[in-house]
Amino acid sequence: MILAHGLGGRSDLPVPLWLALYAGAAAVVVSFFALTVLWKEPKLRGADAGRPLPPALQGFVDSTPARVALRVAGVLLFAGFLVMAWAGPDSSADNPASAWFYVWFWVGLVPLSLLFGPVWTRLNPLRTVASLFPVRHRELPDRLDYLPAIAGLLAFLWLELVFPHSDSPRAIALFCSVYAVIQIAFGVAFGPRWFDRGDAFEVYARLIAALSPFGRRADGRLVLRNPLDGLLTLSPAPWLTALVLVVLGSTAFDGLTRLPFWTSLDAGVLGGTAGLAACIALTYGAYAGAISLTRPYLRRGFDPYPAFAPSLIPIMVGYTVAHYFSFAVFSGQQGFGRAIDYTVVSTGVIALVQIAGIVAGHVLAVTSAHDRSVGVLRANYVKVGQYPMLALMIAYTALGIALVSGS
Repeated sequence: MILAHGLGGRSDLPVPLWLALYAGAAAVVVSFFALTVLWKEPKLRGADAGRPLPPALQGFVDSTPARVALRVAGVLLFAGFLVMAWAGPDSSADNPASAWFYVWFWVGLVPLSLLFGPVWTRLNPLRTVASLFPVRHRELPDRLDYLPAIAGLLAFLWLELVFPHSDSPRAIALFCSVYAVIQIAFGVAFGPRWFDRGDAFEVYARLIAALSPFGRRADGRLVLRNPLDGLLTLSPAPWLTALVLVVLGSTAFDGLTRLPFWTSLDAGVLGGTAGLAACIALTYGAYAGAISLTRPYLRRGFDPYPAFAPSLIPIMVGYTVAHYFSFAVFSGQQGFGRAIDYTVVSTGVIALVQIAGIVAGHVLAVTSAHDRSVGVLRANYVKVGQYPMLALMIAYTALGIALVSGS
């Protein structure tokens, strides 16, 4: 199973690397200055926004049969996956469980959540199994926030990007079994609220679902909305920023591991672990630095660190598309039990999707951050106060394009 993501070299780009970098940075800069001229006050309405969908559709989505069907489907699919991972051949070439886990599930959460909103909350088999046991009604400590989800996400990313036998069906089966037992146990102890904060995959899917054109209004109505309004429905919890930056840092590390520089190091598990931690720390530090430079221009009593976190989600999604698109197209075929056909999509198309994902993610992030900024920056500093975040966006864009190009 091919676990390296994205393109293998600079020659795969349909345009020279320097031109891709300039074009990506220009798209971010032009969109920012256009916003400063045309977007003078907050326009996004968050949970109050959206056009109601037909009552019949909402009735079907909220019906008991639909809910039960999704829960049963989630449990059956998870059970089938575990059986194949434990009992099938211990080789990703002969066992589709590896492709099911890394491609169909992990990568598939992105289009699933973007298209259908937080549907994974209903499909989640661990939430369903936990609901079958009597809940002990313990209060989940607020200080934990998203820390359990961050821990689970780090464990998964280490398995995927560092562990030398990450494609082994047995290793995947062991990870998923241990993870399931832990999640179900805490779900029984603390109730459904545990999965809202403690299940890494459900939290990750819900963050992506915030960008879906389908969502819930504050009054519970199912609506069609501006995806950027969905970002404002996320509460700015303290550890939400860290969770998003963990994903961004891991995609940077994923790109780094495909460079000749890294492959020549033969870093091993310890080096890989250190590299993953360093990429996450650098990504975190860059964001924290931009926020610190923004603080002097803010109105009093406003903490920008968690409040701007939702603006990072489009970047997270864009990077995910860029780093996993070719991986999904090629390695996903193994989930059907057949050999990989590398001719189904050209390297030029892959490169265009990768660059478009990164640039579109940053443009959406700039738009979301600008809407937030015009409401919290002091009147005379609306433009200059956004320069630190703009510089960060440009740097992220350039780095993302350079990494997916393999240069």
